[in-house]
Amino acid sequence: MTASSPSPSGRKFWMLGGGIVLVIVLYTAGWFYAASQLKATVLKAIAPGNTAGVSGECTDINFRGYPFRIGLFCSKVDVDDTVNGVSASFGELRSAAQVYAPGHIVWELDSPAEIRSAHGLTLNAEWASLQSSLITKLKGIDRSSTVIDGLKGTAVSAQTGQTINFDAAHTEIHLRQNNSDLDGAISATEVNTAIKDWPAIPKLSVSADVTVAGKAGMIDGSDQKGLYGASGELRKVVADIGDGKVMTLSGPFSFDEEGYLSGKFKLEIEQLGPWRDSVKQTFPGIAKTVDTAAKLLKALAGGGDKVSVDLVVARGNATVGGFIPLGSIPPI
Repeated sequence: MTASSPSPSGRKFWMLGGGIVLVIVLYTAGWFYAASQLKATVLKAIAPGNTAGVSGECTDINFRGYPFRIGLFCSKVDVDDTVNGVSASFGELRSAAQVYAPGHIVWELDSPAEIRSAHGLTLNAEWASLQSSLITKLKGIDRSSTVIDGLKGTAVSAQTGQTINFDAAHTEIHLRQNNSDLDGAISATEVNTAIKDWPAIPKLSVSADVTVAGKAGMIDGSDQKGLYGASGELRKVVADIGDGKVMTLSGPFSFDEEGYLSGKFKLEIEQLGPWRDSVKQTFPGIAKTVDTAAKLLKALAGGGDKVSVDLVVARGNATVGGFIPLGSIPPI
């Protein structure tokens, strides 16, 4: 054996070293790929939509956490939806996932937020904290949960000049794919709403539990039609203005291709008298109409103060029991 020939142990050493380097290179490449996927997934969660028409931009993007954690940080987030004419901007974004569980993503988004539409609607909002978690699958988002504390916002219409101010102490939004269906649960506590030139609206807490058939892709925007042509089940919507004044709505619904709502709902009202008084105080201009409606509802309830009636909506036209008109609901 010549002096220049490597020994078997030397060759094994270099092979081991080369293998280690190769593993590190492949791991690093995989880490940065996972980081880029993290960015795409979080932006899609912030603004779901047709990926061909929606673009997101992270200012001062910074990936952190290598090698055991995947973190994405941005000083500002901008989203543009050219298809629907909507643009939005948000504050700092912080998101992370563990290397051993890259499909479980947690993220935080700072206010302020501004959302603008081509129809002249502008929404400005801020919050104390916004935290969310995502569970992804091979294609898209499987489920998401978002919690917002101290939400405050203002919506302004340039076309009508109308202004709406709102705030909520605590808001939760939970979405999940249930096979091909979309399940959603939303709640907000201590909600205050003030509409320009309207009387004061009572503070309330609201919650909703709904399933939309065949619309699992709405969670990440892969379903491009949205609610148009959709149907589902409103398991329960509850509005509570305190002191036992609770209103509940449930039943099947559908939207046609033009966005008009149809459905047959069960409307239940606890303490009809206090509800009547609250609505009359809020909208004194329709006090007589409210009294008439309350008397009718009480008659349908057999004179009691707990009312349960059928609320029928046919292509936007709402009636009680299918024959007492309530008004029209505009398309979505």
